[in-house]
Amino acid sequence: MSTPIPAIHAASVSFPVPSQAGIGLRHRHVAEFLTSRPRVAWIEVHSETYLAAGGPRLHALEAIRRDYPLSCHGVGLSLGSAEGVDSEHLGRLATLYDRLEPDLVSDHLAWSVTGGTYLNDLLPLPYTEEALDLVRRNVERTQETLGRRILVENPSRYLDFEQSTIPEWEFLAELAARTGCGLLLDVNNVYVSAGNLGFDAAAYLAHVPAQAVGEIHVAGHAVHETGIGTLLIDDHGDVVADAVWALLASTLERIGPRPVLVEWDTRVPELAVLMAEAARADHLLEMRHAA
Repeated sequence: MSTPIPAIHAASVSFPVPSQAGIGLRHRHVAEFLTSRPRVAWIEVHSETYLAAGGPRLHALEAIRRDYPLSCHGVGLSLGSAEGVDSEHLGRLATLYDRLEPDLVSDHLAWSVTGGTYLNDLLPLPYTEEALDLVRRNVERTQETLGRRILVENPSRYLDFEQSTIPEWEFLAELAARTGCGLLLDVNNVYVSAGNLGFDAAAYLAHVPAQAVGEIHVAGHAVHETGIGTLLIDDHGDVVADAVWALLASTLERIGPRPVLVEWDTRVPELAVLMAEAARADHLLEMRHAA
């Protein structure tokens, strides 16, 4: 069994990105960031968007990164894959992170690779001791290769496995304790999963270990009425729902301020709309800073 690198013990999490609201940097807004330097505390990008060795997209990000703290959010590590983490993909991420020197790095509690084929989705896994040990190995290898601590994000879920024996929050807490990784707590994902699977979102959030949370996400979601009930889809395509803001407020009250990211990936609006959502998150954070 490999040993986590010493500097990343979950009980001593640091927050290199300020405990303020950030936004996801999307292509539509890059020119505005290059020319007018919007007043936002930090930015997050999807790592896989920038894996090319050079070119205008990466050079633009490097220019923007000089002015903002940066979080790199991966979608392709497949930390839940029984085949292990792909060496080539992990190596390309290591090269990117060495170049950009991001302040936070993260990926998902999910799998997306089988037989060497990448699937365009973040697929669920059963929460069992066997799966926990598998993810532990993948996280440890990732952290050792990158030479840095990663944050692992809770997924949005649409089904449960009969084989699962561990609540998701406990699975993530144990993963952080065993590997020294941190947690990226996606409050919208908890809300979506709770709505689809019928558990209590507030109770889930009350159990997440505060000391392991290094970043929080909020986003919009879609509501679909089906023949058998309501289905919530984590599409990142609208403003954050009031119920999700309420869950964020109660979470910040319990664990204290953290960096909070407003995600928006489909039907991306003008930058002013994202800035307004970030201002709403900042208002909740300012209340906790003042408490």
